[in-house]
Amino acid sequence: MKLGIRVSRALGVIGAALALSLSTYAGAAEVGGVKLDDMVRLANQEIKLNGAGIRYKAIFKVYVAGLYLAEKKSTTQDVLATPGAKRVTIVMLRDVSNEELGRGFMSGIQQNSDRNEKAKLIMQLQKFGEIFASIPELKKGDVLTTDWIPGSGTVVHVNGKKVSDVLPDVAFYNALLKIWLGDKPVDAQLKPLMLGEKPETGARGNNS
Repeated sequence: MKLGIRVSRALGVIGAALALSLSTYAGAAEVGGVKLDDMVRLANQEIKLNGAGIRYKAIFKVYVAGLYLAEKKSTTQDVLATPGAKRVTIVMLRDVSNEELGRGFMSGIQQNSDRNEKAKLIMQLQKFGEIFASIPELKKGDVLTTDWIPGSGTVVHVNGKKVSDVLPDVAFYNALLKIWLGDKPVDAQLKPLMLGEKPETGARGNNS
């Protein structure tokens, strides 16, 4: 009888441990060795990881990028149109100078925005450029988040520290999103991953 009780208790402990490990695993996605939360809370709203992948430059891994939305979306148009809080999380996979990262962001905006859009956003683009001038360098493991907060605007944090003024125009945040999701994305293989496609087995770097 006592043996049965001991076995039952042991199984209960094992079951609880297994449940805990499964719940921990379910709460994070791993991309390129980087763990991203499946869900985060922003502006009193829970937003979910829509998709994530690795940004490459030539053969080099630059960063992991994850897109968070209130609801899963699979097209750029739906992402831009969806209401509520949004976030792009970037986790650096190597050291990058502020000049290199800023140039990459600005180039992405330039290539995916027409002349009229850029003319309307010129002041916010200037302020956005100043953000990178204030960050000497992003080191491997640093985390940059670019948030859209409804009723407020775009806010940028590095390692949890706010590094920007609020940029109020939603068109500016959409211009940022199009760096990765536009017709000329910064990385053509990263775009579908951020839009929720699953990486193919053995695909470029996503299982490493």
